[in-house]
Amino acid sequence: MSNRYAFFEKQYIGRDYIRICIRLVMAAFCFAAYVYERDRDNTQDLFLIVGFGIIGVSILLLFLIQYKTTIDQKKIIIDGLWSAKKVEIDLNTIVKVRKDIYSNYLFNNPVYNLHRKGSVRFYSSGKDAVVLTDRDGFEYYIGTQRPNEMYLVIQEEMKN
Repeated sequence: MSNRYAFFEKQYIGRDYIRICIRLVMAAFCFAAYVYERDRDNTQDLFLIVGFGIIGVSILLLFLIQYKTTIDQKKIIIDGLWSAKKVEIDLNTIVKVRKDIYSNYLFNNPVYNLHRKGSVRFYSSGKDAVVLTDRDGFEYYIGTQRPNEMYLVIQEEMKN
């Protein structure tokens, strides 16, 4: 049984470990405030509702796809959420491919089609990226959970 695409990956907006930890700490704070404020005021129920709300939103974000990366027939297609414009990168215009760290920062915001300093960035979670450079020197940073596999598939697609 053959695969439909040479490479296919989904990036989820809620699966960044640092952001999950931040949301869980906020929920824990709400639950602790609920326990501490139990006998003082009528507003203690608000902490419980907000805490469960944060947990509920976190669970929903785990299943929300930020973008899908597809590599097939000498093209990389990056398709984002709802109204986001589909981005197609023709591998015939790419002259250099390399694996790199997406950013040296500990906290990185998820981005889709962010144009910045002569590059376009796609990132959801993790720290790895594949960097494509085209003939004009324009760079595409594509964040991925499987950088080695993506790199090898792009190399293979460029040879064929």
